[in-house]
Amino acid sequence: MEQRRLIPLVIFALSLVMLWTHWIEYNQPAATTPPATIPSTVSTPESPALDDSVPAPARTVTPPAAAPTSSAVPRVKVETDVIRAEISAEGGSIVRLELLKHRSSENPENSYVIFDDGAAHIFEAQSGFLLNENLPLPNHRTLFELPDGNLALADGQDKLVVRLKAPAANDVSVTKVLTFTRGSYLIDVAYEIHNESADPLVAQAYFQFLRDGKPAEKSGGGLFGGGIQTFTGPAFYSDEGKFQKVSFGDIDENKAKFTANADNGWVALVQHYFVSAWLPPQGVSREYRTKKTSNGHYTAGAVLTPTTIEPGATGHIEARLYAGPQDQNKLEEIAPGLKLVVDYGVLTVIAAPLFWLLSWLHSLTGNWGWAIILVTIIIKALFFPLSAASYKSMAKMRVLAPRMQRMKELYGNDKAKMQQEMMNLYRTEKINPLGGCLPILVQIPVFIALYWVLLGSVEMRQAPWLGWIQDLSVRDPYFILPLIMGASMLVQMKLNPSPPDPMQAKIMMAMPIVFTIMFLWFPSGLVLYWVVNNLLSIAQQWQITRIIERGGKKAKAANDPKI
Repeated sequence: MEQRRLIPLVIFALSLVMLWTHWIEYNQPAATTPPATIPSTVSTPESPALDDSVPAPARTVTPPAAAPTSSAVPRVKVETDVIRAEISAEGGSIVRLELLKHRSSENPENSYVIFDDGAAHIFEAQSGFLLNENLPLPNHRTLFELPDGNLALADGQDKLVVRLKAPAANDVSVTKVLTFTRGSYLIDVAYEIHNESADPLVAQAYFQFLRDGKPAEKSGGGLFGGGIQTFTGPAFYSDEGKFQKVSFGDIDENKAKFTANADNGWVALVQHYFVSAWLPPQGVSREYRTKKTSNGHYTAGAVLTPTTIEPGATGHIEARLYAGPQDQNKLEEIAPGLKLVVDYGVLTVIAAPLFWLLSWLHSLTGNWGWAIILVTIIIKALFFPLSAASYKSMAKMRVLAPRMQRMKELYGNDKAKMQQEMMNLYRTEKINPLGGCLPILVQIPVFIALYWVLLGSVEMRQAPWLGWIQDLSVRDPYFILPLIMGASMLVQMKLNPSPPDPMQAKIMMAMPIVFTIMFLWFPSGLVLYWVVNNLLSIAQQWQITRIIERGGKKAKAANDPKI
């Protein structure tokens, strides 16, 4: 019997290990490799990589002209209602971009910086044309002519257009046009190429990100206050290869595998809560590339198929740039598959509907904390029959505890006899000795899925509930919710039947302490879910236990006094 009583404890321990394993896996995600049926290529170009990541066509290498240091290059500032950008004259690259509707975790007084020129990261959006020995079309090292003064979206103005002119060469003029839109994190990037020469012009454009390998800012709520690190790195999407992540480590080791050639999809740089993506036009052939540059940075981008511009004609080459939050309700509208950057892992099948339900409840309540509470109530209601059956089994075992103790005294020296008598007792009283662990096993997948939803959904970032909880995605600053959660677990333990083995009883009583310590650093939204779930479980279990115990007292006189 003692061995059978150990089974719930073993299952409970395995559930705890599974939770811990998923915690570690999500905090240190590995690169996602494509299925074997998907053709993929290592994306290192055939030709040697040029310094500072200027792409080159196959078997053609022409060093770029020297450019001033970044601190000496002029910039123009552009501001809309949602972003503040700095565009460098060097290549017309966006070297700094602030998201005005999102605050920095490290300093809430400042806006969140996604593109950075070196304050915390090197991260910029670059574009240009592959090096051409016959005609030096501009690349991201070329110095463009900037407009005079900074630009801002005026009241009543929906679009702001920034035109940057490249130096003319051989009767060919190139203008880079960036179009910013009110209320949007999308930036249209286009090139106007006027070919006034007597010969056709072949231009092959590229759009890429340059970034250091450092992780993005840490989110609060990491174990022991260390902060949570999620995946940061390139990601590629195409109809053929689907969503494929590539870690910086795989790039270092030349193991970056993804579908390189397509006529659809996008390339992105994914980081916690935010994403930057180049979105070339659908139907235009492109080659996706990523590599490590000679100065230790990383590039990820797309090289489009060559475009021929006839003499006297004007060519247009364009791509859209998204740099903003991983807003799941808007990403899919921007590009197919883009919402996959919100990666919930293997439990997406649970996490995605859970987020949809949370979002719907948030639309009703206007508060993510109350939405979490309502989700908990709904989940509890769905599993009510299962929980009720489990609590009935535990309540009956609690009522039968004196008889089981008596059996242990009578048959303590005969383990086989004691096990046989207890199994007969379970069969007679219709008790499932494993029923007590079922609610926990059922909750574990939901618990992990909700953890990923809270960790990966930008909608939860800096979302307040009430009082001292001003950010549901980070730990409780005063550890109030974890302590309440630990106390509720202790109450639940008291309602459960005590294991006959004193050692088992001590281990079970230690569980509230272990979980409380773990939950001290979990996102407060997750702890809120567990607290509400425990309180509802206590109410349900207390009511069922009270009913069963009343019935047990009435039947006590009918029990065999020898048993």
